[in-house]
Amino acid sequence: MAMLDLRVPLAGRVALITGSTSGMGREAARHLALNGATVVLHGFGDAVEIEAQRAGLAAESGQAVAYLPHDLADPHAAAALVDEVISHFGKLDILINNAGIQHVDDIDSFPTDKWDELIAVNLTAAFHTIRRAFPGMRERRWGRIINTASTLGFTAELRKPAYVAAKHGIIGLTREVALEGAEAGVTCNAICPGWVLTPLVSRQVDAKVAALGLPRDAVIRDHFLRDLPTRRFVETNEIAGAMLFLCSEVARSITGCSLPVDGGSLVI
Repeated sequence: MAMLDLRVPLAGRVALITGSTSGMGREAARHLALNGATVVLHGFGDAVEIEAQRAGLAAESGQAVAYLPHDLADPHAAAALVDEVISHFGKLDILINNAGIQHVDDIDSFPTDKWDELIAVNLTAAFHTIRRAFPGMRERRWGRIINTASTLGFTAELRKPAYVAAKHGIIGLTREVALEGAEAGVTCNAICPGWVLTPLVSRQVDAKVAALGLPRDAVIRDHFLRDLPTRRFVETNEIAGAMLFLCSEVARSITGCSLPVDGGSLVI
């Protein structure tokens, strides 16, 4: 997939993108590295594949690219992730809280352990990473914090109580942090994607296909793209391009914003 032609000078900036071994986070890491940032990847996956991703991005961009595997379901690990980045690189300028997990079930049968895990990864981890990164950003009077929310931060969907709660919470956290950083040159914004065909969404498509016994194309058309005026999935490079723009100097007055990148789904 070609990268959008958006040039943002990020030389000398250190960026951490959680959940960046696949999907939107992976593309965001590529955009930032190709614009000059030192990038720290994070996430789970096959160790050989992750190392190939890290080495390939370093070679393509000419920038330092590191990888850390911390489990964000553990609040101590979430905080330690930022501490380790700062310890190794001396600072953290750009924090993108993108890691996310999903579990789909009715409220009366939703497993409590799944609720706890999903809230921990999708919401609480962002608090812990921001809490650790914010003091240095404020001291240097420059910082960019971007949280991946969702259109479900504005609306709701059946059988996703934890996800909807977490994404509403992320938008609230974004707004509060934006106020705290406003005079210090630290912006905090949320990106609210619609349907993006990431591995997480692809698994939801597969589950719906299995449940309905219908062809995959029909399920995508009638159950996923039905409410998108564009009638196509949002692409990962479109999300990454929005994140890159929010890291730029011309976006320094954009803070506390929840930006839909959703093919117009919230218009309906």
